[in-house]
Amino acid sequence: MVMFEIIANEKGSRHILLTDAHLETIKKYALFHQLVDSNGYVDDVVLDKLQMNVRALIEQEEDNADLVTLCHEVIYHDNMKPFALQQLLLFYSDWVKLQ
Repeated sequence: MVMFEIIANEKGSRHILLTDAHLETIKKYALFHQLVDSNGYVDDVVLDKLQMNVRALIEQEEDNADLVTLCHEVIYHDNMKPFALQQLLLFYSDWVKLQ
């Protein structure tokens, strides 16, 4: 399993680990589609929006083990703050380009 690491704070002392499965789940459910407003600023509102969208998807989908895993390991990770989400968005964008 390939593991990636994103920096979760400005000091670089906290990290969140990602796998290809996490990134594929983001892609499968289009979780980042129209997530950030036109200003491009990622703040607590954007993070809350992502978390609410994921929660709604979990309630709707019957076969959602991949989504639950993503939530547990990334979206609701203790280190997931707006800075970490911004890093995740950038990393995901680069990952999609390589696919």
